[in-house]
Order: sequence, then C-alpha cells, then structure tokens
Amino acid sequence: MLVNYPAPWYKLPPGARTKNENNMKPITFLLISIILLCTVGLAQWTPQQSGTTARFRGVSAVSPMVAWASGSAGTYARTTDGGATWNSSVVQGAAQLDFRDVQAVDANTAYLLSIGPGEASKIYKTTDGGRGWTLQFNNKNPKAFFDAFAFWDARTGIAMSDPVDGRFILIKTTDGGATWEELPRENLPEAIQGDGGFAASGTCIAVQGKKNVWFVSGGGATARVFRSTDGGETWKDAVTPITAGNASSGIFSIAFKDAKNGVIAGGDYRKENEAGNNIAITTDGGATWTLAKGTRPSGFRSAVAFVPGTRGPIVVAVGPSGSDYSVDNGTNWVSLGSMGFHAVSFASDDSGWAVGEGGRIAEFALPRDQKR
Repeated sequence: MLVNYPAPWYKLPPGARTKNENNMKPITFLLISIILLCTVGLAQWTPQQSGTTARFRGVSAVSPMVAWASGSAGTYARTTDGGATWNSSVVQGAAQLDFRDVQAVDANTAYLLSIGPGEASKIYKTTDGGRGWTLQFNNKNPKAFFDAFAFWDARTGIAMSDPVDGRFILIKTTDGGATWEELPRENLPEAIQGDGGFAASGTCIAVQGKKNVWFVSGGGATARVFRSTDGGETWKDAVTPITAGNASSGIFSIAFKDAKNGVIAGGDYRKENEAGNNIAITTDGGATWTLAKGTRPSGFRSAVAFVPGTRGPIVVAVGPSGSDYSVDNGTNWVSLGSMGFHAVSFASDDSGWAVGEGGRIAEFALPRDQKR
C-alpha cells in the first residue's frame, strides 16, 4: 500500500485506493524509568548531508562504514565512510519510480524495490556501487502492488505485494535476483476486507535465520502478522492488538532479534501524533502478540529495528512525528526527540541510520554503557 503522510500520496489498502495497564510494581517501574531517562540522555541522532532533497523511505546499514538509502524520483544514496560523505544519484531510466526499499549486501551490491500498481513495481540490482543497475523484476500483474522485500543472504530474498483476488502475493529468489518465482498463494491465509501492506519504510516484511519470514498487514478490521518457518512455503497468521479498523491504520513495521523475540510498530498515519496501540511484542516467534505494557512511543511509528550487540536489547522506532528507543526489548520507551523519520536500519551497535523527508539522513549514537 502506498504510504505518504500527511496525505497527498498515500497508498491505501485495496478497496480504498480511490482510494496498561502496567502490572509491574510501582517501585520497579520507577527504577526502570530512571534508568531509561539516564541512558536516553546520551543517545542522539547526528544529521548528515545526503546531497539530495528526495524523500527517503528506505535505508539499509551494512557496516559502520557502509549504508545505502532509497527514495522518490528514482533516487538512491550510498556512503562508504560512515556517513561523512553520501553520494546520491538517480537510477538511469527510473526517475519516475519511488524506491521505497533498499537491501544492501556490501559497498558494491544492493537491491532497490519500487512501489506502485502494475509495472510501477520493479526490482533493480547493482554490483558496482551504483554505477550501473540491472532491472531484475518487472511486475506484469496489473492488480499487484509490491510494498517491500527482505533478504536472508546475498542470494536469497522475498518480496510481498498487496492481496490480489483475496490473497497476498509473494515472490522469492534464490539466485541473487536473476529469477523471481511466485510462492503458492493457496498456502496463505485469506485476506480480509481492506487488507494490505503499508509501503512506508520497507519494513513490513522481515526475515531471520535461514527460513523464518514474517510480514504484516493493516487497513482492515484487525492488524495481522503472517509467519512462515519454511521460507514462505506455508503460512500461519496471528491477530494483534495494534490499532486497526480503518484504511490508514494497522501494522507498518516488524523486526526480530532472533527466532522468538520480535516487535511490531504502527498506528494510524492520519493521526501521526497520537500513540494509540502502536507497539506490541512477541516471545514465541509471532504466534501471539501483546501490547508493550510500559510507556509507548508518543505517536504513529512507521519503522522499528533492533540494535544488534546491545544489552536489553535496544530497539528503535521512528515515525514522521519523532523517534523513541527502548532498552528492555520494547516494553518501555523514551523519546529521542521530534525529528521525523520514515525508516531506520542497524548493522551493529556502531552502525545505524534513519532517513526521512527532504533527503534527511541521521546517524544513531548509542551510549557506550549500552554496548556489550
């Protein structure tokens, strides 16, 4: 689903495209709050110059030195020096495309996914640092609208589209994108009225290990998580407590620390300053989800990511009205300020970036005492 807030260009779910309680003891909660406030005072975003004013919706951190970003008007950007300099450019012949997701392998290799109905949904790949791009997938289904993709490794990836004829579409590659094959749709749970993915940050699908994959939905009466443990061959779904019930609300992002522990984020993009039920966590691989019982982010959040190599572990959530982080696996959250972002990605505790409007890019600086 197309996602642009506050509203001019938002992809609504199919059919709309014309479309606390805290059960901790008070003293325990107070101590956790003090710890969070002390550590968050040292965490910060450091703005960097991207060299473009394109709207960024995708970011992929590779290492402390290497990261890629993607956005509107066929734009991508890359750094190989930790963000001291970013080089931005436009994919030749793709200036009309909106690259909502980027998946990077290294300084030379990356994939871009553009969103939109029919042939607006495409996947490109570079192996020479962006000097040349190869079109690997050109969607021929006029009803399909691809939202995001994710890669287990350099050669194995999966991409998702909004439902067509009552079921989501997923395509998969095992040869570095040379070929993309549609997975059996009959093994997916049926879509509900209004169901779709939100193309807000390239994070409505996530992978882990060698075969675990999850994707999330919104726009319908309930917001669901779909999960597979066999690389997408078979699926189960789970209803979540995330805000739902209209075309602009649901789950926008999902992230997993390991096979069991994950976080989802979302809310209502038309009410970006209202928190609602915007964060939920799982400890059983996504079979069940519970709302974060502590303080939650103060508004709609479009992306969430774990910070590898941290105690807690640390989780960061971003949205157009601000960002937040948690040092206790997503239970309690503290604001990182009102600077808005659309997407966030981490490769380690020393390498994380968020991106947003007008070419905005910022690096995340983590307190030293929160690193392992």
